[in-house]
Amino acid sequence: MRVSVEFVPREAAVLEAELAYTKSNFSLVDTINIPDLLRFPIRSWEGCSIGKPYYKNLMPHLRAIDFNMNEPLPMADFLAANDIKEVLVVTGDYPQDMTRKIYPSTSVDMIRKFKKELPDIKVYAGIDQYRASIKVEVEYIRRKIDAGADGFFTQPFFDLRFMEMYAEMLTGYEVFWGVSPVISEKSMSYWETKNNVVFPKSFAPTKDWNMEFAKKAFAYTKATNTNIYFMPMRINIKEYLTGVFA
Repeated sequence: MRVSVEFVPREAAVLEAELAYTKSNFSLVDTINIPDLLRFPIRSWEGCSIGKPYYKNLMPHLRAIDFNMNEPLPMADFLAANDIKEVLVVTGDYPQDMTRKIYPSTSVDMIRKFKKELPDIKVYAGIDQYRASIKVEVEYIRRKIDAGADGFFTQPFFDLRFMEMYAEMLTGYEVFWGVSPVISEKSMSYWETKNNVVFPKSFAPTKDWNMEFAKKAFAYTKATNTNIYFMPMRINIKEYLTGVFA
């Protein structure tokens, strides 16, 4: 079982402080994943290099649309120099102002390219259980497996019953089950309208509900010997992780 925490690379000093604090206080966390967000100057793989003094397992998110599939992977030497052995490949959202050059590359293209050019890198792919029907998403998962995906990271779950449905379909594959707190009506509305999330009837956008669900999800992954990752967005990391692991 592996436990990962996602950290947003806003500033190098802040990121390093968060990593140092987590390493010192939460021994169950053994993996860090870092997204690649256009509004911040630190690229995901650069954020991973900041974390190397604290964690062995650091995983950058890579947006396929940022890379030309006809050119060599530009971060290959950086990954090797910093001993980064795992990546999470996603297709990526289009930038709002469209001033940044993008390419018609998909996550399937990027996975296949990684397995060809950097076969020693373990490549995880995304699962968006809210994107379409289960049938359509499972077909997309199969395409990623055929391209060489070694495992998966899901979008956050808010319902253990839904998680168990996907667990049955993904038996035999390495999966990091996503959990993220949603603690305001505004955030809840965002997840519903932007990501098509259907929250369970019992859901409440409060710290108490979300921390209790995170504890249940953590217990489920321990019982099934699977992986989990936490995205402590808009919440105090110390309070959140302490509540989960207590």
